[in-house]
Amino acid sequence: MGLVPALRREGYAIDEVRIVDGGGKRTGGFSVRALQRTLGGYVSILRSDLSRLIYEALEGGVRTIFGDTITAIEQDNDAVRVSFERAPAARFDLVIGAGGLHSPVRHLVFGPERRYENYLGYYAAAFSADGYPHRDQRAYVGYAAPGRQVSRYSLRGGRTAFFFVFANDTKLPVGLHDLPTQKAVLRERFGQDAWECPQILTALEACSDLYFDPVSQISLEHWSQRRVALLGDACGCPSLLAGQGSALAMTGAYILAGELAKSGGDHGIAFANYERLFHPFIARKQRAAARFAGAFAPKSRAGIFIRNQVTRLMALPFVSKLAMGGLLSDSLTLPSYDMPRTSARRLKATPPNPPQLH
Repeated sequence: MGLVPALRREGYAIDEVRIVDGGGKRTGGFSVRALQRTLGGYVSILRSDLSRLIYEALEGGVRTIFGDTITAIEQDNDAVRVSFERAPAARFDLVIGAGGLHSPVRHLVFGPERRYENYLGYYAAAFSADGYPHRDQRAYVGYAAPGRQVSRYSLRGGRTAFFFVFANDTKLPVGLHDLPTQKAVLRERFGQDAWECPQILTALEACSDLYFDPVSQISLEHWSQRRVALLGDACGCPSLLAGQGSALAMTGAYILAGELAKSGGDHGIAFANYERLFHPFIARKQRAAARFAGAFAPKSRAGIFIRNQVTRLMALPFVSKLAMGGLLSDSLTLPSYDMPRTSARRLKATPPNPPQLH
């Protein structure tokens, strides 16, 4: 796609994962160099920057609509009729739902989310703030208490990103979607914790870009129905803690586009090949991510101690491969496709500013 130079330019190099105690003393962690043999190279980039770079690469070749959502989908043998909340209804050859964990397209075509969601027992939240006084360049610094963890890393322009994870045996009430209530939950969970938690919660009060969601997986037996297919977290979410959602979504998009290009206009064949090539791979990723969830925010002090000691040993190649290899290594050979360029009219619009997440 020609995006790699821009991704490297806009991305962040994280050299160290550092785990600290309540006084800020290092108690665990590892150099990212320990994972290089497993990863073979990586770039860490904010989701908002990734979205912008993809949008800019379209070069006016795609019609885009912002600030709208699909409200109804009706399929027949020749097309899909799509109704929007604001724009007039229109007919399309195919619909690809890439709406993430809470995909509206999946809900309309495949049914309620509860059929496909596997809640992993955790919630995650993230936000960014200006002027936070503690900065450790090129380091991901985190503090853990039983069943919860908060981390930070420095961004350009004096901004800092924060990431919370906390355990909860059951999902919180469905109505927990307003910003003040979400902030109140984080204050209740982390308000008594040490390290920089009081300062981080103070910074939280002024934020308006809070991401707050359950840590869940989405598992469907099939990713397509007639002229509608799903992509990314909408059909194969490995969970936010797996840390590869955007990369896996882009990989799936490449395979789906390639199969459509070579199918000779038979979308049924393309959808079937897309699932055949990618579905088993995603299933393996999901199993690895589910095993990893408990290590991300251990629920006991003994679990935290063991996790910290394992991270100290990750300088040893066999330990890093054993601890993280199943989650981060990709044993997938991508097919090579000959995909012609096409062009269509694009509506001029200003893209929204999505939450700043990896």
